[in-house]
Amino acid sequence: MRAVRFHSWGAPPVLDEVPEPVRAPGEVLVQVTAGAVSHLDATVAAGDFKLKPALPYIGGVEGAGTVLEADVDSGLSPGTQVVLRGGGLGLLYDGTWAERVSVKRKAVTPLAAPLDPAVAASFFVPATTAYVALHDIARIGQDEDVIVVGAAGAVGAMVTQQALAAGARVTGVVGREDQLAGVPKGADAVTLDDAVGLAQEWSASLLVDTLGGAGLIGRSRWVRQGGRAVVIGYVAGPRVELDLPTWLLDEVALLPVNMIRQERRAREVSGDLVRRLSEGELTLAVEEFDLAHAPAALDALRDGRVRGRAVLLPG
Repeated sequence: MRAVRFHSWGAPPVLDEVPEPVRAPGEVLVQVTAGAVSHLDATVAAGDFKLKPALPYIGGVEGAGTVLEADVDSGLSPGTQVVLRGGGLGLLYDGTWAERVSVKRKAVTPLAAPLDPAVAASFFVPATTAYVALHDIARIGQDEDVIVVGAAGAVGAMVTQQALAAGARVTGVVGREDQLAGVPKGADAVTLDDAVGLAQEWSASLLVDTLGGAGLIGRSRWVRQGGRAVVIGYVAGPRVELDLPTWLLDEVALLPVNMIRQERRAREVSGDLVRRLSEGELTLAVEEFDLAHAPAALDALRDGRVRGRAVLLPG
């Protein structure tokens, strides 16, 4: 069986031939149809994460596939399309970058509706993060003016689509001109440079920021007094300086999104999001790579060259 393994921290992964997995009681044997490539995978592979699987290990903290074999009382029958995540996948144990895996039952979730394998493997984080950010953290209402920073990324594009579906007027902000085409239809699309010039004309009630970094507070001023700035990520940097007198005068609430704490809620809303994806109401951009091209997929992810999500296809 083919699998992509890391043999040392910080080194590129290698496509290996490995023994077939043997299902133990309480586990589910799954034919993997797609394995997502995430920033968490890159972090674990660098050796900097607190959870470290024993080397060599198979990467992949998320994936999708079809059930081959499961316990009779598992509620899973052969052929069921499932999502693979949690249960230590790719963190404590071998992950999803393989042709087949045998994993704990709690790491297997049957899909509420059929999805393309690449989407099934990679929708959970962006779709549920967008939902929680908008509905649970920001408590978005109808007829709001929303600015989404990083609107061409996987999470940002999901936020944009779900905000539009909630009846908001949305402006999607991206870093480069070549990313403008990645902003979902229905939203106005501008670059960060143009956004700075337009800021005085805006009166947004909500900012959803996926970039973070030193520019976060400046972007929060695109929101009118009494508004909210929801912070999802920090790809532009982990630190920001806050001038308290100015912030108090601006009167914009900074609201963090902690999806580790929101895992149960994410699972609650995922079924409806799967149905919306299956029916085409929501879309997710994916870039597909063969297992042999896992190093290229990781490099593209680290360099910010992936539109949407990257996935490895064992087939």
